[in-house]
Amino acid sequence: MMPIVLIIDIARPVEEVFSYITDPLQFPEWQLDVVSARRDDAGSRGVGSRFVTTRRVGRMQRTTTQEIIDVDEPRTWAARTIGGPVSLLAKVTVEPRGDTNRSRVTLSFDFAGRGLGKFLAPLIRRMAAREAPKSLQNLKRRLESGEHRTDRQGSGT
Repeated sequence: MMPIVLIIDIARPVEEVFSYITDPLQFPEWQLDVVSARRDDAGSRGVGSRFVTTRRVGRMQRTTTQEIIDVDEPRTWAARTIGGPVSLLAKVTVEPRGDTNRSRVTLSFDFAGRGLGKFLAPLIRRMAAREAPKSLQNLKRRLESGEHRTDRQGSGT
């Protein structure tokens, strides 16, 4: 299957958007399905660092560990799940748009199932395709209105 790809323009500088969108501790603020998130290491944000998220999947909550597999700050970032029946590969690209105060964010999600996960992956994919655009609109609103934390307080960095 083709990955889910979403694009949105945000009236904030690339560095600010990238810093916020790729900080796992900020995920519960803008990703509507994320219940909680924590780093699994000493605050590193580089390749190989891990974080744990708990997400609502339907009526259940599912906790997964993800590993950052690519970082080229402030432009690209990617993470994948470790273990579990359904794996997720998420990629973020942030590009300048026009002047220095606008950014274009491209998010892509790809799912694969193992074992029982082969049956769950298409369902999770449909749910993500339905919910992710709402989360992106929430991201845009938070960044453009200044509701996000810019001081990185509590982010572990």
